[in-house]
Amino acid sequence: MEKTDLIQKTQAKNKKRKNKSRFCYSFLTIVLLIFLAQIGISAFGNITKSISYHGKIKKMKELNEQAIAENQRLKEELEDFSSMKSLEAIARNNLKMAGENEVLVIINKPKQEPAPPDTKKKKK
Repeated sequence: MEKTDLIQKTQAKNKKRKNKSRFCYSFLTIVLLIFLAQIGISAFGNITKSISYHGKIKKMKELNEQAIAENQRLKEELEDFSSMKSLEAIARNNLKMAGENEVLVIINKPKQEPAPPDTKKKKK
């Protein structure tokens, strides 16, 4: 009888060890799956952010190029306005000035007055 008791005890211990190791492996598998899911979600989020940032970078580069072109145009206009010929043209056109040995003739055009508002109101 002792032999059968010893065998049963050994089998019971082995069964407990198997159950314990199964529980540990199951627990570790669940933890691993949770980690993998979190890594997948994080990777997806990072990829979408990366794509949106690349789009923003592209848009900013286009805006930068437009600003550089506008700055270049304004620099050229500034150089044109700082010359004497352009200052003279501005003075002639805007300030009604004339050069030496020139006669300035100003023709005033009558301004058109807007039509008076209709004072009669239509009744429904």
